[in-house]
Amino acid sequence: MESRLDTARMTLRRFTEADAGDLAALHGHPDVMRYIGDGRPVPRSVVVGRQLPRMLREYGEPPRGHGCFAAVRRRSGAFLGWFSLRPATSAGLSGGGTELGYRLLPSAWGLGYATEGARALVHHAFAELGADRIVATTMTVNTASRRVMEKAGLCLVRTFFEEWPDPIAGAEHGDVEYALARERWRG
Repeated sequence: MESRLDTARMTLRRFTEADAGDLAALHGHPDVMRYIGDGRPVPRSVVVGRQLPRMLREYGEPPRGHGCFAAVRRRSGAFLGWFSLRPATSAGLSGGGTELGYRLLPSAWGLGYATEGARALVHHAFAELGADRIVATTMTVNTASRRVMEKAGLCLVRTFFEEWPDPIAGAEHGDVEYALARERWRG
């Protein structure tokens, strides 16, 4: 995705520096971060000083069309969160592929936005970017995220356990990997 992708209700577009406040609110929300990293909100200074600049740099780096994209409502332009396509590098992933990610504000939960965006990026990755395999991970206990992966066409591959320096509640149940191969997507 070079600059934007429209779905029925959202526009997925590149982040800009003007999105710093929205991104800080998203990464600073305790419910959003509950199953991510150390389970704690990310301080605004880290989001603005490190995370957003890294996201902006990614747009100029290969592979083409990858990165993290702001999700906004098409009608109002209201910030909903983000979706991403990146080379698969998350902890526990070793089979390669293109990794699907997403993070939405709680006000957008349960309304189908995550599924809509995930499906759009899966289609984009296979149809436009030539991806061979889409993968995604989450904590085993994150049933909402697992359901989004399933609705986007990904299937459970395995449950795995990583050594985390500061495990969060639910880590004892491990993480899950979901995937979808190009051949299966075509069918």
